[in-house]
Amino acid sequence: EESDADATAEEVDAGKESMQLVEDKLKNPCLDYIDNIIFSPPDATFVAGETTYTDYASVKEDFLSGKITEEQLKRGLISALNQLLDPVRTHFDTDENAKSLLAQVRQFKKESLTPPADKQIRRLDLVKLEKIPAGSHLVFGPLPSATPSLQQAVDILVQLRSAGENQPAVLYLPDWTARVCSACNADVKAIAAFYTVLLTSLTALDQTLLDNVKIIYQSEAILADPSNYWISVINAGRHFMLCDVMGPEMQDSESVGIVIGRLMMVGDVIGVNPTSIAFAANDAGATVSKELIARYYAEKLSGMTVPTLISKSGPVVRLQPERESDAYKTDNDEYFLLDDPKVNGKSKMKKAFCEPGNTAFCPPIALSLFFSGGEIVIKRSEENGGDVTYKTLEEIERDFTSGALHPGDLKAFAATTMVATLDKLSTAIKADADTTKASKALKQFQKKMAKSKGKK
Repeated sequence: EESDADATAEEVDAGKESMQLVEDKLKNPCLDYIDNIIFSPPDATFVAGETTYTDYASVKEDFLSGKITEEQLKRGLISALNQLLDPVRTHFDTDENAKSLLAQVRQFKKESLTPPADKQIRRLDLVKLEKIPAGSHLVFGPLPSATPSLQQAVDILVQLRSAGENQPAVLYLPDWTARVCSACNADVKAIAAFYTVLLTSLTALDQTLLDNVKIIYQSEAILADPSNYWISVINAGRHFMLCDVMGPEMQDSESVGIVIGRLMMVGDVIGVNPTSIAFAANDAGATVSKELIARYYAEKLSGMTVPTLISKSGPVVRLQPERESDAYKTDNDEYFLLDDPKVNGKSKMKKAFCEPGNTAFCPPIALSLFFSGGEIVIKRSEENGGDVTYKTLEEIERDFTSGALHPGDLKAFAATTMVATLDKLSTAIKADADTTKASKALKQFQKKMAKSKGKK
């Protein structure tokens, strides 16, 4: 236990006490000045009260014993410092070259402290570069994985739809941040494949929306003006304390890439300079990023308007409740993937959680409402009450809670809906040669990762 305590003390002390040549428990700056400044010239003396001292040890001893009061120590120090500085002041007052140099330094300091109002902020400006429209609604794509999910697509669609009326939307794909954060093991091909599958899927699910969205890769944006972009990221890093960027949830053991990625997001946002940004709701990382962006605009970018920060996510379309351990999660019954074959619409829905009367978490309801186009028609025999149509969430939740809507009937409709949805996605992926290759590349990458994981 003692060794643990010593180790903890050493960690706290790291870079502080251990860097001192002489241990000093007093930490009195006045005594430090007297020791290291006043007594540094040969034959120096120090006067406190009516006593003249010729060495620092005597001053320290009398101060600690109370013979020298704090007021006497400070007055003596002021007098001694003025004696040291008087020759310097006289030099700058009487020597013309020195006087001119001092005036220039003072003017430079004055200009530095009061920068001109029209001073340009060093940042990427994608609007000026005509890469994106002004006044946009910004949505960030997710960091890639080997298994692009339907949930990711649903969230993006909902966030894009949260744009104001006639407001241009921008979908920003952070492919370089993905490498920094080691998403897909920083595999460039896997990262590109993920975004290819995602974009094709989004278009298949809502082509009208995507046709009016400006899509830009982070790499393309940065390379348009790399110098100003990286300067803006560095400036953000200088402005914030590390603990601010890490946030309350991040652990010291986690990748430093997360910190760099969050600073890059600040650079991304001021590069787009949107009117609004949609972030994922109930996400600790998004919460930290929102705080950093809001603060940076307020504290460093007074000439720019702070964007409206929106927390928005789609309905939860996960098929099972949250697991206690990741060990229990499988792609087979946990969630729908964007490249699932259409037969999975029925097989996965059959295993989906659907507890009678439970509307707090009911995947069939969430999926049916989102993908049915707003109207749910439950086919039933006359003996079971006949067909029934639901147009609102309230209606279907009311009947499901009361038992008027049986889980089996609800699942049957949801399965049909998901078969049609996955068929639409599958058709779009197969129709595009690049997306087909991307889907295969992700599956190969997934096998590669599983194999390397098995070797450990």
